Amino acid sequence: MRHFRHLTPELRQTLFHQEPAEFTPDSPARTLAAALGATLYSPATRASLASDVVRQGARGVVSMVLCLEDSIDDAEVVAAEENLVRQLGELAHATSGTGTGTGADGADEPPLLFIRVREPEQIPDLVDRLGPAARLVSGFVLPKFTEERGIPFLEALDEAETAGGRRLFAMPVLESPELLHMETRAETLTGISRAVNKYRDRVLALRLGVTDFCSAYGLRRTPEMTAYDVQLVASVIGDVVNALGRADGTGFTVTGPVWEYFRLQERMFKPQLRRSPFLSGRAEELRTNLIAHDMDGLLREIELDRANGLLGKTCIHPSHVAPVHALSVVSHEEFSDATDILRPERCGGGVLRSAYTNKMNEVKPHRAWAERTLLRGEVFGVAREGVGFVELLAAGVK
Repeated sequence: MRHFRHLTPELRQTLFHQEPAEFTPDSPARTLAAALGATLYSPATRASLASDVVRQGARGVVSMVLCLEDSIDDAEVVAAEENLVRQLGELAHATSGTGTGTGADGADEPPLLFIRVREPEQIPDLVDRLGPAARLVSGFVLPKFTEERGIPFLEALDEAETAGGRRLFAMPVLESPELLHMETRAETLTGISRAVNKYRDRVLALRLGVTDFCSAYGLRRTPEMTAYDVQLVASVIGDVVNALGRADGTGFTVTGPVWEYFRLQERMFKPQLRRSPFLSGRAEELRTNLIAHDMDGLLREIELDRANGLLGKTCIHPSHVAPVHALSVVSHEEFSDATDILRPERCGGGVLRSAYTNKMNEVKPHRAWAERTLLRGEVFGVAREGVGFVELLAAGVK
């Protein structure tokens, strides 16, 4: 699989200086964590779950979570499990004999699939019930993760992997009130750090449950506000990245919070998208549609996610996928700076002027940024000079 595989080869060539690289569910964890992109959640109760997975994969979705937790009613769990097992069995049968999909450029290949469970015992139980279809599952999403609650989940995952003989990843969701409350935050973060480090090879990425954070104080941000405008939430994100997202080799990939809005809302504030990047071709129409569907707030939040050390994003609507992926592509300017910084002859440090002559690149302080940027460029691609997110977004929403 690869990002932007749903575009024609000819269109990709016009957009990318370096096209996104291919990867598989068996790729190194570091690659998969960077490649998650817009992780689309779907309730496991959906009667069309198998066909939904195929359809979203063909539209460019690379990772999906099939949810047995908060997205369904407590009374639906048993039926949702049965539906999940049945639907993944159908999907496995449809892809049997082809291994990874039959379409050109892997377009029929299903996304990386994760199951969000409620209790630890669901993990080995579902792997057992899935049988051969378990090959489609890359891992499990672990809700309300703390050290005390998380260790049993990780132990259950270890048990399921041993029994099934196939690598399974964990994606803990950091969303508990103990993490939000000031008096327990430091202790909770320390405990989470102990747990995920003990099972480091199992943990693919850490996800942020911002909706649960807001719930603890009866808050809900509007479509015009990002998670970073809610100070209680912003402080938690900063502390999570501080403790668990470091670039010194001890950190984990931390993904961005969910954007809740996808329908037309009455606006209180001016749109946040400037006109200037949208002044050619059908781009002004695209800008109008983005504003009409409250996507300008999403675009701003994606940019703030990356500025605050997050990569990828939880998504609850297919329309959010293209913006996340378009803004994940490395710009030609970023690529130029990163490659200059990482040239072997620069290993001793120093300062150099950007090839774009608009900034200072200081080799030692900017090295970790450059390494992360090139990894992102490997999985999402590098845009051609002069190609910006507007062109990438317009191509992705066709």
